[in-house]
Formats: sequence, C-alpha cells, structure tokens
Amino acid sequence: MHDPVKETTEIGIIGAGGMGKFYARTLAKAGWKNVSVCDLPEKYDILKEEFKDSPIHVLPDGFHISRKCDWIMYAVEAEYIESVVAKYGPATKIGAIVGGQTSVKQPEIAAFLRHIPSDVHIVSCHSMHGPGVDPKNQPLVVIRERATDEKYELVLKILSCFESNLVHLSAEEHDRITADTQAVTHAAFLSMGSAWKANNQFPWLVPHFVGGIENVKVNVALRIYSNKWHVYAGLAIMNPTAKIQITQYAKSVADLFKLMIQEKEAEFRSRIRAAGDYVFGGLQKDHVPILLSDQILDEFSLSRMPKDQRTPNSHLSLLAMVDCWYTLKLNPYEHMVCQTPLFRLWMGITEYLFRSPTMLEEAIQAALHRKEIRSDDMEFVTCARGWAECVTLGSMDAYHKRFADTAVFFKDRFAESTAVGNNMIAAISKNMSKQGEASS
Repeated sequence: MHDPVKETTEIGIIGAGGMGKFYARTLAKAGWKNVSVCDLPEKYDILKEEFKDSPIHVLPDGFHISRKCDWIMYAVEAEYIESVVAKYGPATKIGAIVGGQTSVKQPEIAAFLRHIPSDVHIVSCHSMHGPGVDPKNQPLVVIRERATDEKYELVLKILSCFESNLVHLSAEEHDRITADTQAVTHAAFLSMGSAWKANNQFPWLVPHFVGGIENVKVNVALRIYSNKWHVYAGLAIMNPTAKIQITQYAKSVADLFKLMIQEKEAEFRSRIRAAGDYVFGGLQKDHVPILLSDQILDEFSLSRMPKDQRTPNSHLSLLAMVDCWYTLKLNPYEHMVCQTPLFRLWMGITEYLFRSPTMLEEAIQAALHRKEIRSDDMEFVTCARGWAECVTLGSMDAYHKRFADTAVFFKDRFAESTAVGNNMIAAISKNMSKQGEASS
C-alpha cells in the first residue's frame, strides 16, 4: 500500500552494533524506504560489504546521517553517548528528531540537551530486549523530552513496526525502574557465572544444579556471558540508582550466608518469611504464574544427568534477591510494565520458589544444614561482593576484565545455551500469553 510518509522520511542510525543493525533491518523490512546506517569511519567498507544486497544505505559517518535524516537514533554504548552526540549532534538537520537506544537515559538526554540545536526535537526510546529477541509484545519505552505533537506521532509511527508494547516514561522513571529490575538481575546471574568459574565447575555436571529452576539459572547466566559486556556495564555503572540496588543485593547475600554458617535457623527463617510475605504475600489467587511447571522446564537442560540424581540447593541467589527487595521496600511486580525477558525469567523462578512451600522448605534446609554445598555458596558471596565493588568504583575496565575472564571459561557452550535459552523464553512467553487470554 502506498504510504508517502514511509517513502519520503529519511531514517538514520548512528552505530551499527547489534541493536543498530536490528533497528535498521526491521524498519527496512517494514517498508521504510530511506534507512541509512553508519559506524566508525574505519568500519565503513566492512559495513558496505555487509549491506551490499540490502536496501539499507551505508554512510561514511555520523555527519552524513545528521545532515540528511529526519529521524536519527544513536545506537551507541552508554559509555560513549556524550562524546558521540557532542561530535555529530551540532550538525543535526533543522527540524529533525533525535533519540537514543542506550540503557541509561538521564545521561543520554543530558547529552542531547547540551549538544543538539534547539530547533531539533528529542524523542528517545529503549527496546527492553536484545537484538536476538522477537520485539512483538516486548516493552518499548518512549521518552518525549522535546517535540511537537506532529513529530511525536511520526516517532510512534516509525516504532509501530516493532509491534512492541509502548511504555511512556520520563528519563528519570526509566532509569529508576531499570535499576530496580535489570541491574540487580544481571548482578545475580553474573555472580553465578563467576562463582562457577572460580570453582572450576560446569553447573550442568553438578547434582545440585540440575532441575527446572537450575536450568533457568544456567541458561540465562550463559546467555548474559555470551553477549557484549558493555550492555551490562553501562546499565550498572552509569545509572546511579543501580549502585544502591547492587550493593544491597551483595549485602543481602552476605547477611543470609552468615546466618547459614552459624545455623541460626530461627533468625534465618524469620528473615526469609518476612521478605517473602512482603514481596509475594499480596498476590491474588488468580495471579497468572510467570513460569512454566518444573516438569516442562526440565526440557531446557544442558545436563545429561538423570533428574533422580539431583540434590537440594540453597538457592541463596534467589533468597537474597527477595531479601534485597524487602530491605529496599521495592515491589518488583510494579515494574512488570518494563520487564525484559531476563527479568521475567528471574522473577519467574523467584516467584516459583517462594510460592512452593515444599521447594522453599527444601532450600531452607539445604542452606542451613547441607555443609557440602557451603563452598559453592561462599564463592557466590565473594563474587557478588566483587561485582558490587566493581560497580561502586565505577570501573569499566575492571567490569570488562571480570566479565571476559568468565566468558572465556564458558564459551564452548554458548551456542547450545543460546539455542536452548531462546526456546525456553519463547515457551514461557507463549504460556503467559495463553494464560493471560484465558483470564481476560
């Protein structure tokens, strides 16, 4: 169908990493006729070769994008948003619209306000998922900082082809919510991976890491380590609120572990009960569970070990998360509007544990009395603190080194874990959609 807006609007993307390419290809496929991308000047020839059979135009640099395009998205690392906008922003075409795809919005918006001419509109966005995830029905945050109604509607029309659920927030609201959800979720999975690596163990070969919940932990941890480190580093280090959450998570891990090794059962149970009641006590009976059954989750395993060889796990990572939410008086269910696939899985296994009295009791017993898993829990405490200190110090280099060191250890299983993880996310999303339809 003839659409003059799609035929005449010039779309430009500065930054051709995973999300930049994902946006360019999705928009071009949806019928936007004039989509251009650029990356670092030294990558120009490589990018031209990659897109030689595509309708997408490859331009030499951000100046060419800025002077030509009506809608410009900066798909660059959060760490570099200030310098990139400072370089190309002043050249922006009069009346154009700029936005960004970084995971931390306050620094991004501040950079636009400092370096973008006043006759340019600012409408930013953030797809709450990675480039390998189907965007349909996923949250897509839109931040209207400075724009006329006409320009704002144009942005919404451009983004509509993703078929995502639009969430309208301010930059401050976005950063607070992502700190409450993504930052701590990532810290937990990063700590798991680091602990497994420190113990020189592949979790799918260890009896207490076998089973439904464990399959989610293993697949998601490996999924994170198979991705680009800067995605998680920028979110954790550049978002001031994230430091508070990650620091408290490490403290909750340590506090619970101290009670465990002293076998202070009454105090431990009291703390877990209070945290569980705060987070999950208000759920209605008709609440649609986030996660699939343990039996179905067993299908998504990297392990060849029979399930009857499974032994109990303390689930310290999950117990500490609920304690962290309780201590900070955060209700994670309030943030489901901005859920990412990883947060949905993390929330799902945590809810699953706490809403299963038998499973929760088994975890408490293991935490207090199974001394043979204490070394694993101790390593997890150490790694959680290490990641928290790294974030508090604000060191991108330290973050990168910690991340890369663990990623190398697991790299041979990334392909399999990614395939299994994609199937798991798809199955859970499909199940939630069915249950949501049934309850509506």
